[in-house]
Amino acid sequence: MLIEICLISLGLHVGSEVYKKLKESRLFPKKQKTSDQLIHSQNKELVTTDTYPKLPQEKINRMIGLGLISLGFATAGFFFPPLSLLCIPAIIYACWSRFLKTLQLLKQRKVTVDILVSLTIIGCILFGYLFLASLAILIFTISEKLLAKVTEDSKGKLIDIFTQTPDFVWIVKDGVELRMPFEKVKPDDIVVVNTGETVPADGVIVKGFASIDQHILTGEARPLEKEIGERVFASTFVLSGRIYVKVETAGHDTVVARIGEILNNTTEFKSSIEMKSSTMAQKTVMPTLVCGALAFPLVGSMGSLAVINAHFKDKLSVVVPISILNFFRLATQNGILIKDGRSLDLLDQVDTIVFDKTGTLTDEQPSVSSIHICSAYTKEEILLYAASAERHQTHPIARAVLQEAKKCRLDILETDESHYKVGYGLTVSLKGDLVHVGSRRFMEMTDIRLPSNIIKLHDSCHINGVSLVMVAINHQLAGVIEFIPTIRPEAKDTIRKLLKRKNIKYMYIISGDHESATKKLAQEMDIKNYFAETLPEEKSEIIEQLKSEGKIVCYIGDGINDSIALKSSHVSVSLGDASRVAKDTAQIILMNNGLSNLDLLFDISQKFSENVNNSYRIMIGQTIIGIGGVFFLGFGLGHTIALNLIALAAGTLNSMVPLLDSKENYKQ
Repeated sequence: MLIEICLISLGLHVGSEVYKKLKESRLFPKKQKTSDQLIHSQNKELVTTDTYPKLPQEKINRMIGLGLISLGFATAGFFFPPLSLLCIPAIIYACWSRFLKTLQLLKQRKVTVDILVSLTIIGCILFGYLFLASLAILIFTISEKLLAKVTEDSKGKLIDIFTQTPDFVWIVKDGVELRMPFEKVKPDDIVVVNTGETVPADGVIVKGFASIDQHILTGEARPLEKEIGERVFASTFVLSGRIYVKVETAGHDTVVARIGEILNNTTEFKSSIEMKSSTMAQKTVMPTLVCGALAFPLVGSMGSLAVINAHFKDKLSVVVPISILNFFRLATQNGILIKDGRSLDLLDQVDTIVFDKTGTLTDEQPSVSSIHICSAYTKEEILLYAASAERHQTHPIARAVLQEAKKCRLDILETDESHYKVGYGLTVSLKGDLVHVGSRRFMEMTDIRLPSNIIKLHDSCHINGVSLVMVAINHQLAGVIEFIPTIRPEAKDTIRKLLKRKNIKYMYIISGDHESATKKLAQEMDIKNYFAETLPEEKSEIIEQLKSEGKIVCYIGDGINDSIALKSSHVSVSLGDASRVAKDTAQIILMNNGLSNLDLLFDISQKFSENVNNSYRIMIGQTIIGIGGVFFLGFGLGHTIALNLIALAAGTLNSMVPLLDSKENYKQ
C-alpha cells in the first residue's frame, strides 16, 4: 500500500510541472524585462525550457469528471481486478503531453524535470499502482482549477488613455473657426480651447491666456497660469480663459499618449520564488539521473527508481499558490488589495521606497494656512467673500476655501453675477460689492494696486511652492489667503515605521512641485532624498536610474502622472482614492484611502517570504533525505514515495499557516 502512494506524488508532480510551464508561457511573457537587474541570471537558466499551453476550463472540468470515473473503476478493481485496467487510458491521457514533450527534449538533447517525471510515471504504471494513479489525476485537475483562479485574480488591466479624448475640436483656418474630428488634428494646426474644455494636443499658446489644471500630468493641485509662448499638454484642463494653441504633437505622439503606449506595451516580471525553484529543479536533474545510474548496480532497479523519485521536482508550484491565496485573504481582511501575487514575494526584497508627493504623502486639496489682512475687513469677512465667489468651483483651491469657511461656520452669500476674467480669477457681485478673487496677475490686470509687502509675500510663496489667492473688494485689495499642502495625518507615523525596517535603506520623494516646497516636506518627513520639478517621463527615468544602481524599488503613487513610474518599478502601490489609471496600473492597492496599512503590507510580505522559504526547505530536505537514505539506509521506492507524500503534506500545511493568524496579529 505504501508503494501505491507513488501515483499521488507523481500526479502532483505532473500538475506542478504543467502549472509551471503554463505560467512561463502565458502569465510571464519572455519579452518582459521589468526586473532585469534582479532575475537576469535566473532568466538565462530557463531560456531553453519549452512551455505548456494553458489548459482551458472545459478541459479541466472534463478531466475532473474523467478522474472521478477512473477512480471509481480503480476502486472496483479491488473487488474485481480486471476493472482496474480501465484506469490506464485515463493515466495515459493525462500524461500524454508530458511523454511527447520528453521525447522532443531528448531529440534536442535537453535534460529537464520532464524526463524525471516521465521515467517515474512509466515505472509506476509498470508496477501496476492504478488506484492511486487515478486519484492523482483527480488531485491534479482540481489543483489546476485552483491555480487557474489564482491566474485570473493576478492579472491586471492596462488603460487606454484615448478613451478620455474629445470627439471634436475647433480649428482656426483663414480666420474662421471650424469644427473638426479629434482624430484629424495634426501639427501646425491652430486649436481653440475654451473654459471647461480639455486641451486636445501638445503645443504652444499663440494667443490668449488661461488657468490650466495640469494635475493629470504633474499631480499638483495648483492651477498654472499660462500665456503666449508657453507650452500646454494634451489632456490637461482649462479652468478659465480662452487660448489658441499651435499644435506640435497630436494623437499618439503626445505626452499622455506616450504614457498610454508604455503602459500597454509593458508586462509583468517573473516571480523570483518561481525562478529560484525552477532553476534549482533544472540544475539538479542531471545529478539525479547520475545518482540513479550509480544506484542501479548497487541497489538494483527499484533503488534506482527510488533515487529518481526522490527529486523534489515542482511541488512548490502546488503549495506556493495555496500560500498566495491565504495571504491574499489575510491582506484583504486588512483592506489591502493585492492584484499580483508575485509582488508579495518581491516586496520583502525591496530596499528603496519612492513616494509621489501630491496625493500620496499630501492630500490633493491644500489647506488654508493663514489670511493676510490688507484693509479694514476682518479675516472672517475676507474668507466669506472668497468662499462665496468660489462656491460653484470644483478645483482643489476652491474646495479648500469652502472647507475653511465651513469650519469657521460662515454662511455663504449668494452671488448676483459672476464671470471669469482672462483666465486668472473671477469677478462676482455680493450685496452690492464688486469682488475680485484670483492671482496677482489677475489683480494687476484689473488695476488693483498691491502693497509692497504683499508683492514680497507673493515672490516668497512662489519660490517655496505655496499658493496665494488674493481678494479685492470694490477695487481695493482686502486680503490674501495663503495655502499649504495638507500632509496626510498617517504619513509621518507610517514613514517612521518603514525607516525602522532593516531592509529599507533608501527613501525618496518625487514631486512636480518647486524644490523648496519638496525639500521642506522631505525634512518634515525625515526623508533625506528628494527629486523636485519632475515630469511623468522623468519620474520613470529616475526609477530606472535607481534600478540600474542595483536597488529594488517600490513606488507609491496616485495619479496618471505616476503610471509609467508605477510600471517601471519592481513593486507598485497605489491608494483606494487614487485615479483609475493608477489603480489599474499598480500591483497593490491600499483600499483604506491612506498610507496607514503600508507598513502592514511589508509585514505581510515578510511573513509570506518566510512561509514560502519554509516550503522550499521542506522540499529540498525530502530530496536529500531520500537520496541519502537509498545509498546509506536501504531506502526503497516506498520510502521515497512516503517522503514525497510527507513533504507535500508538510508544505501544504505550511501554506495554511496564514489562516491561523487573525488580522489583529498583523495590525499595529
